[in-house]
Amino acid sequence: MKRKRKDQRTKAKGLRAYVALVYAFLFAPIVVLVLFSFNDSRRNAAWQGFTTRWYGELINDGPVLDALANTMKIALVATVLATVMGALAAYALTRYRFRGSGLYNGAIYVPLVIPEIVFGVALLSGFNAAGVSLSLQTLIVAHVAFMISFVIVIVRARMSGFDRALEEAAMDLGANEFQTFLLVTLPFMAPGIIAGGLLAFVLSFDDFVITFFNSGVGNTTLPLKVYSMVKFGVTPEINAISVFMLTFSSLLLLLSWRIQRQSGKPVVTDEE
Repeated sequence: MKRKRKDQRTKAKGLRAYVALVYAFLFAPIVVLVLFSFNDSRRNAAWQGFTTRWYGELINDGPVLDALANTMKIALVATVLATVMGALAAYALTRYRFRGSGLYNGAIYVPLVIPEIVFGVALLSGFNAAGVSLSLQTLIVAHVAFMISFVIVIVRARMSGFDRALEEAAMDLGANEFQTFLLVTLPFMAPGIIAGGLLAFVLSFDDFVITFFNSGVGNTTLPLKVYSMVKFGVTPEINAISVFMLTFSSLLLLLSWRIQRQSGKPVVTDEE
């Protein structure tokens, strides 16, 4: 018995060490990135001391601020469009059965599984075939096309736990179909819609590949700006931009995860 317990403790220690190595492999580059964003040297070759001046320079860097403004504008507009269209599509696919609905349900996952570079080139080819010049508008359309599937998947997962008896009860009490949707169905969908919208915003904010192929001239976003700066070498200023993007995206993803987790608890509890 003692030998068995000793073997179990040995296995547990081995598993903990393995998990620690995996996490170190994943997060060590990020830790180095964050640390060198405070390096008091323009070169990342060696640590020269602590400073926050690179973050101060970002505030006064006009091209970086312009790129950030473009990124936020594109992300906000594309997120609103993708969230509204995705939520309505998820509602229709969950609620109704029609000819070809199975095909539509399967097609949702195509943008999720194909390589992003293929999707970006496909969108570029479509714009060229239609004779549309690349601009801020085409970039927004490209982002919406890429993000809408993520919104549909999240909202549809939320709708899978919806009890239709709630709608029937509301209509028995005198509500019409629109009132039932507005007062019963939509509040239930809201956590999924918010979570899907937050995820869509993060995807748009961080996207490089699709933006690179469909941005056109004069529509530089923050990821494209970082890429152009990296060509001349990795500097603490680039690290500072990367830390800002990492922090902002992580906070939004955490918020999305919390919303999905908290919104799912009541449904599970009621069913149990």
